[in-house]
Amino acid sequence: MSGIRNFCIIAHIDHGKSTLADRFLEITKTIAKRDMKHAQLLDTMDLEQERGITIKLQPVRMEWKGYILNLIDTPGHVDFSYEVSRSLAACEGAILVVDATQGIEAQTLANCYLAIGHNLEIVPVLNKIDLPSADVERRAKEIEAALGIPAKEIIPVSAKEGTNVEKVLEAVIEKVPPPAKIDPNEELKALVFDSVYDVYKGVVAFVRLKSGSVKRGDRVYFLNTRTMIEVLEVGYFKPKYQSAEKLDAGEVGYIVTGLKSVREARVGDTVWKAGNTDIALDLAKPLEGYSVVRPFVFAGVFCTNADEYPLLRDALEKLQLNDSSISFEPEQSGALGYGFRCGFLGLLHMDIVQERLEREYDLDLIVTAPSVSYQIKMIDGSVITISSPANLPDPSKILEIMEPWIKVEILLPNDFLGGIMTLCTDKRGVYKNMHYLDEKRVVVDFEMPLAAVVVDFYDRLKSVSSGYASMNYEHIGYRTGDLVKLDILVAGEKVDALALIVHKSEAFYVGSDMTKKLKKLIPRHQFTVPIQAAVGSRIIARETIAAFRKDVTAKLYGGDVSRKNKLLKKQKAGKKRMKMMGRVEMPQAAFLAVLRKED
Repeated sequence: MSGIRNFCIIAHIDHGKSTLADRFLEITKTIAKRDMKHAQLLDTMDLEQERGITIKLQPVRMEWKGYILNLIDTPGHVDFSYEVSRSLAACEGAILVVDATQGIEAQTLANCYLAIGHNLEIVPVLNKIDLPSADVERRAKEIEAALGIPAKEIIPVSAKEGTNVEKVLEAVIEKVPPPAKIDPNEELKALVFDSVYDVYKGVVAFVRLKSGSVKRGDRVYFLNTRTMIEVLEVGYFKPKYQSAEKLDAGEVGYIVTGLKSVREARVGDTVWKAGNTDIALDLAKPLEGYSVVRPFVFAGVFCTNADEYPLLRDALEKLQLNDSSISFEPEQSGALGYGFRCGFLGLLHMDIVQERLEREYDLDLIVTAPSVSYQIKMIDGSVITISSPANLPDPSKILEIMEPWIKVEILLPNDFLGGIMTLCTDKRGVYKNMHYLDEKRVVVDFEMPLAAVVVDFYDRLKSVSSGYASMNYEHIGYRTGDLVKLDILVAGEKVDALALIVHKSEAFYVGSDMTKKLKKLIPRHQFTVPIQAAVGSRIIARETIAAFRKDVTAKLYGGDVSRKNKLLKKQKAGKKRMKMMGRVEMPQAAFLAVLRKED
């Protein structure tokens, strides 16, 4: 195992880690230069190449100067931090890439702290030194001040041109320790750091062997799900699958399981087989760190064509085969028809899933505004979790409503500090801490409710800071809040699809805004249509759509005024009768304007 180095690349979005990974493949001759058809070779999805971001982690095995180098290219966005943490658990070292033109960003700090928390050896790299705006000396001092890494240890590189890339590989061999042997009894324990569904192979588990070995034909268990499988194939990533006779302790590779769903081979699970001492399955201890991925952002997904509902269900089931973090359950809306309530890791994850559904399965979708899950503590002591305001129980049975909170870390130039502080406090943020990286850049920590962040917070953050601020967040649990259900009534009838859970202090402003929007969007009828926002039985905002009125006095050409009053009185009685019997037809555009996330 002394000749093996397992490491990953961590960085903020667009700091060049995928380009650096491509240079590694080129230098180690893992991929021939003629096969380097496009930039970011490890970013295999069309969406990844178009957006220039890594969505799915990608492992690869390289051989260089007699060493085996196992690299894992990780996502850079906060939504996929769970994947990053699992990748770190499979490594002994991490290359920290920082853009020499932009410097440290919020996600850089977050990923570096994650790596330090896993006791990984950090190899710091300053990328894009070929650009005219690169300031290597200043950025190196910034890294030294923020992370305590000596500036002289930071390697300046240009991943695009290949400058100093070999020095990075040499630093990995020198600094990153070889895998440690954890079990003298050769008991197989392998960490599943990712799993994908292959049409021909079934579920393929990406594993890092901590101890023991595994080969084709072995019967192994997934300890947390207690699933037993017979191994159909093992091998390495080059970066495509390359089968091998067996995988040994310390190596990174794949196991073809034959399972039909990635839910049975969850990320963080332990593949286990008894070694020299025959330990019973019940006594086997899984590797640390396993947890089920829980979605925090929810949205309704509907087809514009109601006949495509079965196609949407099939598409979501197929997508879930490769992404176990997606959850969905059927949902019915009076306005939008039949669809699904889907759970996502964050807004980018939601955006990616929507685009994949539309591209890969040719669906035309309506996605409602994102919301969060709430925990409801009942008077009888039970706690239930809801993802839709329509599922809120009877208020008389509720003891308290708890909402998810997050810790937000914002990195920004100090010129914009006042505007950012105002933005966060307006969103019910609680100030916690602040420290300067240098004389111009500052990191501010807030604790905020997730509901205040999911819709437009990131856009407003970029707007207030002229695009210079970056943010990272982590979930810190549920907290009790003064929350109420806001109902929207149209012509006296509640519209479930428009119900919201909001903080009591914001109920009037949200209700007033929604009623004004609906007044513009709902067409006029033959009778007066009241639009009301209510909390419980109390109306807090109202707008009225005036009725069409025929000029019933047009045919009068004279005579006593009583003739005119008689006609108007008759018309009034007819309108009243119509209001009692008539129904308001709400166009789909009205729901979309209120429900849909702002573009």
